[in-house]
Amino acid sequence: MKTFFRGVITIVLFFTLGDIAAAEGDKCSTSAQFQCPNPENCPDSGYSYVSACLECDGHLNTYFEGKQCFDRKLLNGKDNPSKTYLYRDIVGIIIWFIAAGLATACGVGGGGIYVPLGILLLAFAPKPSSGLSQASIFGASLGGLILNIRNKHPFTTKIEDTSPPEEETGLNGTGTETISSVPTQDETPTDTETCHYYTRPVIDYNMALFLAPMEMAGAVLGVVIQTVLPNWLYLMISAVILGLTAKKTYSKWWEMRKKECAQQEAGQQQQSPESAASKPNLKPKVHSSSVVGSTVPTVELDCSVESAEQQCAPNDTVPEPTLKAEDEISHSDEEEQEPDQLVNDPVMDAEKIARRDYLLQQDARQYPKEKIMVFVILWAGLTLLTFFKGGKGVDSLVGITCESPWYGVLIALQFLWTLGFSAYYGWKLPQETEEKKSVGYPFHPEDVMWDYRHTRFYAAVTFLAGIVAGLIGIGGGMVLGPLMIIMNVNPRVSTATTATMIVLTSSSVAVLFVTSGLVPWQYAICFFSTCFVGAYVGKKYIDGYIKRTGKSSILVCLLATIITFATIGTLVIVFTRLADANWCFAGFNQFCKVSHEDAPVNCVPADGDGRLLQGYGFYEDVVHGVSSYLL
Repeated sequence: MKTFFRGVITIVLFFTLGDIAAAEGDKCSTSAQFQCPNPENCPDSGYSYVSACLECDGHLNTYFEGKQCFDRKLLNGKDNPSKTYLYRDIVGIIIWFIAAGLATACGVGGGGIYVPLGILLLAFAPKPSSGLSQASIFGASLGGLILNIRNKHPFTTKIEDTSPPEEETGLNGTGTETISSVPTQDETPTDTETCHYYTRPVIDYNMALFLAPMEMAGAVLGVVIQTVLPNWLYLMISAVILGLTAKKTYSKWWEMRKKECAQQEAGQQQQSPESAASKPNLKPKVHSSSVVGSTVPTVELDCSVESAEQQCAPNDTVPEPTLKAEDEISHSDEEEQEPDQLVNDPVMDAEKIARRDYLLQQDARQYPKEKIMVFVILWAGLTLLTFFKGGKGVDSLVGITCESPWYGVLIALQFLWTLGFSAYYGWKLPQETEEKKSVGYPFHPEDVMWDYRHTRFYAAVTFLAGIVAGLIGIGGGMVLGPLMIIMNVNPRVSTATTATMIVLTSSSVAVLFVTSGLVPWQYAICFFSTCFVGAYVGKKYIDGYIKRTGKSSILVCLLATIITFATIGTLVIVFTRLADANWCFAGFNQFCKVSHEDAPVNCVPADGDGRLLQGYGFYEDVVHGVSSYLL
């Protein structure tokens, strides 16, 4: 935190110096003018001058070398002003394909990579680059969702009845159960009379329904802040936050890697060279087993064999020789266990067991319809409000501007809509956790134990992550992913959950950008499809490798690397723009700036370089010196 505050103070000092520089002269003002095709108002030359090509209707892309606005075509070296755009598109598609697979496997959208590359590599302006990024994020997250929604949790709960036959014990219905977590197999083992298996989806729907609306609320505030802050300032703040996040994620990766190496060394030492190929590796794990009227500590032996020919039972259990009644269990045994793993009431009667089994069955549903429906309702409401309000440089579809009182109403409705969902699940999750504890629900070691203290903390951090997402135009996964890792959520669960949340935040904004015309539809469809396929292929192979090797720390390392590249890209954009502006640090912007008068048309002289040529490739040799730029 001290490093964070030092970075913020440094940024404030830069901002103060920038105000002084701006006050001393007109260094921040620019006289750059671009030639916009406008034969209707300028019939002589066919061109008019504009200060930015986003003001040129139908020709929103900028050819900086020729000071020209043009309508960009995908994979076209003839109609674009330079063949370099063809090569940029080809290289961009390849990089987008690879980045989508890596980013989706790590549970992030990749906006921190797409936005800088869209500006630096594809030569888009910032707003179209942000729109193309949202279309790419939507495609990648949708491809990942198709895989995630069918995948299962890395661990399966196994409940085995280990009580002797009733006629031999005379317990009249009482018995013992061994509860353990076993690695999830491709096909869930078939239940038997004495053994039941309960798995879950890899997506934590409860966590997503709580955190996703809170992230959306933060993004709404982030967009509002972005309109006031100068570009260099909000990008610098985002770079500082992303840099600190990358450092924290790398630390977590190193910690996880050391644990994995220690476990691997322990497994190798446990097997002698002579017996490693023929004997199973026995790893004792203590679990608490439920008895009607008592609790029995048992030892589970996890059988793992290096040789494919070796066969052993999935989980052999060795019970204690004699059953211990509840009053015979020492308190020292309870203190050795984690507090969250203890059941509040050790007496498990038939009613509690039935309630526990019901909760396990509910959580085992691969497609919980009511939770998926809540996601759809949340998305539909947010999309509708986004289209009405506009944002991120896109006008409202119903003509509402920031001067209208309805603009503030729509912002308030966005907050109420998102925070309402989050508040409901923030109240519901701790209650569900307490109920599960009371009936002896078998939590996995990496499950989040929701209580009101943790709920408030995670809500606050997620809200801040949403603000960063709104500021820089990313999906928020680069902040939420490390947060879930710090929460000790299983990396496969965290990546799947954040990828699902990103679908909600990116889809509506992507459609808004494309329908506004800021992003050429050819590029939107191409890069959406590229990221969709890249995410599907990349995540499938990366998940398969992690499932075979058990090295989940790879996901954390990839996540930290992606965040680092995003930080570098953001800093490159900041310093590039400042250099173009003669190192002028601009001040705050007006929150609402609407022009009520049509700007006068300034036509290019008929004898100038901006003549509209006929019979040539689009804008070919329009400006002197263009041929020297062609490859």
